[in-house]
Amino acid sequence: MWRNVVVRRLISYSQSNRSQHSSIELGFLVNTKCHGVRSSSSASASDSATGAAADPLSLIRHYGRCYWELSKARLSMLVVATSGTGFALGSGSTIDLAGLCWTCTGTMMVAASANSLNQLFEISNDAKMKRTMRRPLPSGRISVPHAVTWASSVGVAGTALLAWKANMLTAGLAASNLILYAFVYTPLKQIHPVNTWVGAIVGAIPPLLGWTAAVGHVSLNGMILPAALYFWQIPHFMALAYLCRNDYAAGGYRMISLADASGQRTALVALRNCLYLVPLGYLAYDCELHSTKEWGVTSGWFCLESSLITLAISAAAFSFYRDRTTQKARKMFHASLLYLPVFMSGLLFHRLTDNQQSLAEEDSEKIVELSSSSETVPVESEDMNRKKKLSYYSSVGRQVRAPVAYASVAPFPFLPAPSYAD
Repeated sequence: MWRNVVVRRLISYSQSNRSQHSSIELGFLVNTKCHGVRSSSSASASDSATGAAADPLSLIRHYGRCYWELSKARLSMLVVATSGTGFALGSGSTIDLAGLCWTCTGTMMVAASANSLNQLFEISNDAKMKRTMRRPLPSGRISVPHAVTWASSVGVAGTALLAWKANMLTAGLAASNLILYAFVYTPLKQIHPVNTWVGAIVGAIPPLLGWTAAVGHVSLNGMILPAALYFWQIPHFMALAYLCRNDYAAGGYRMISLADASGQRTALVALRNCLYLVPLGYLAYDCELHSTKEWGVTSGWFCLESSLITLAISAAAFSFYRDRTTQKARKMFHASLLYLPVFMSGLLFHRLTDNQQSLAEEDSEKIVELSSSSETVPVESEDMNRKKKLSYYSSVGRQVRAPVAYASVAPFPFLPAPSYAD
């Protein structure tokens, strides 16, 4: 019996120790959990405080990045560079820096609006392409209404700025170019390969926009840089279309390279438009052989330099035509990237100011006067000889006709002159 009592007491003692130990452990866990909750709540409170402090800065960075990508800022800055070059070419001896800044700012705003509208219309297409699926709209980093508000506001503001600080012709060109790019070129990319040539027209308008902002009207010499932009874009985009043809096919775009498996037609179009660039250097040269004074804005050195760089890009296009590979297409693409800044720099460096053009016109007028005077010298000598002969005959005593004879000859030249006897 006593053994049973001892066993019961041992069991009850062990159970009590276990309950105390468990209560101690439970208390420790409870205290630990409470302490963890307090520490986590304090940490979350501090994080929320720092997040609230950094929230405006993060929002500015976020939307600034989205606006930058929506505007395709690098492409827009290239558009601004062409517009500024056109403004400088249209200026005289002195460039209006304030007008140049206002023109570039308005052009940048309109270009940003056009590129943003382009991405708004191509959200589903961009989501299918590796090159564009990380843009703000396909990735969901910005909402569609927000992007619409941004594009419309910056477009209207840029057009109004050009109308205010430049002229209505410049603002009209900017607005028409925005409409052509966003509402004609963008949907046409999914319909027909002719979209490349429509896009080339869009790219050729900004330098003309800068020219009209400086001059106020459109002239033939103001069309040299727009023509260069138009013909340059064709080989540039042909190389890009060949390099990204799989991506364009996935996005549903109709490019000429998709219907050209061998690439021969794509390369031929690029080569042909490179050759079209050759005469532009001669047209930019202000020589005396031009039939009209509307052509010519540079000196003769630009004619040589333009021919050299045009032959270089044409050689790259011909190499791509002979060997239609990705490597050759990439070389032509890089050559096109190099051509445009060199061409525009040459135009600015060799451009003729008003004083130089007036001096050239004066020199040409002097040459014309000298040639005309050399023609009149024999006529004058003949008149002198006739006068000498008349004076000689009068001196020897020959009778000179009376004034009546002149009167009878003048009104009736078909009658013989009367003769008078001594």
